[in-house]
Amino acid sequence: MRITRQFARRVTRLLLVSSILSSSAGVLANPFEHRLSNGLRVIVKEDHRAPTAVHMVWYRAGSVDETNGTTGVAHVLEHMMFKGTPTAGPGEFNRRVAAAGGRDNAFTSHDYTAYFQQVPKQKLEEMMRLEADRMRHLTLDAGEFAQEIKVVMEERRLRTDDQAQSKLFEQMSAVAFQAHPYRTPIIGWMNDLENMTVRDARDWYERWYVPNNAYAVIVGDVEHEQVFGLAEKTYGALPSRALPERKPQVEPAQAGIRRLTVKAPADLPVLLMAYKVPVIRDVENDVDPYALEMLAAILDGHDAARFSKNLVREQRLAVTAGSGYDSTARGPGMFYLQGSPSEGKTRADLEAGFRAELARIEKDGVTADELARAKAQLVAGQIYKLDSMFAQAMEIGQMESAGISHTLAARMIEKLQAVGAGQVQAVVRKYFRDDALTVAELDPQTLAQPALPRAGGAPRH
Repeated sequence: MRITRQFARRVTRLLLVSSILSSSAGVLANPFEHRLSNGLRVIVKEDHRAPTAVHMVWYRAGSVDETNGTTGVAHVLEHMMFKGTPTAGPGEFNRRVAAAGGRDNAFTSHDYTAYFQQVPKQKLEEMMRLEADRMRHLTLDAGEFAQEIKVVMEERRLRTDDQAQSKLFEQMSAVAFQAHPYRTPIIGWMNDLENMTVRDARDWYERWYVPNNAYAVIVGDVEHEQVFGLAEKTYGALPSRALPERKPQVEPAQAGIRRLTVKAPADLPVLLMAYKVPVIRDVENDVDPYALEMLAAILDGHDAARFSKNLVREQRLAVTAGSGYDSTARGPGMFYLQGSPSEGKTRADLEAGFRAELARIEKDGVTADELARAKAQLVAGQIYKLDSMFAQAMEIGQMESAGISHTLAARMIEKLQAVGAGQVQAVVRKYFRDDALTVAELDPQTLAQPALPRAGGAPRH
């Protein structure tokens, strides 16, 4: 596309806003941070636009820390965290949040487990007290566990076993990674869930749910010094404990393309190509992860991006075509290409199309117009996060979970803005090779049809 003056002004305006945000953050020192004597870090970002507060507690413990035989225990413990303490029985946590006019939930990833409440700011102390209570005094009842493990197994059936694309991604990860625990699903393998006991959950809780393995993130209409005082009052008395040794878990170098096919009931075939790539380890000195983020935006960041324009609309090779990459993670990174071929086209045709788009960038690079638009999209996405207190808290929490200080958020935007066309071309040449590639294909099977009743009789079972 040709850059119009209006578009150029929009890009300039976005970059200017980002620059202002970066400089003002430095002046105000917002977010603020305080570490309690027990090791709990408290990060507060003041945002006085609405009388609410988001309170999150992040534990640096996810499925990456699990061992064979107990996969899924991090997620199971997340469920059990709502089953009560001696002072707040099962379900009481949710009821108190709702009575306060708020909302709450939790989520588990490979890298972390996090819990949040969004409430009127007057209720923040109560939320901190409740969260501190279950950080140390969780009741892990065998009867409650027996019921909840069934809920988790059903969740696995609904979200993975009965979802063709989820199953494809799960199987692809198991093939792409041979040693690193990213090979296992966050929800766990079904056999491990079937044999899990309340003792497994208790061991996980005792091992990782300690203040020196956690950090609290509070964003909202609050004064940071007051929040630090509340943290001392609610979390400060909790004892710290030595954490287990975390040994390096390095994935061996891949030495050739890996392929797999998954058969599952589905309407459309799917192609998933996953390349091993780096993630950010040193915000200041790393270059390639920022270029990879820019590449993802150029391929699939907007309606006029290369995949949508070339593969879907012009060549009509695919009904969907996209890319994905996350530059922040505790473990190794992956760059994904995914799509479904159009009617009359095959998965092999789509793979050739993906490869051709990468080859074009490798040979000819990207245009200044593409780069400018990708930067505008990425910077705009960062700015739009400021509209949501929850999104701001999520960004802080996710950066910290990957070992990146939240204070470097503005610097990461500057590094994205500094990416040149040559750097985008260089990462394609460097990383998009078959030796680092896993290709997973979904072979769609006929969807099961419900049995019709026989005439004059009851349906057969």
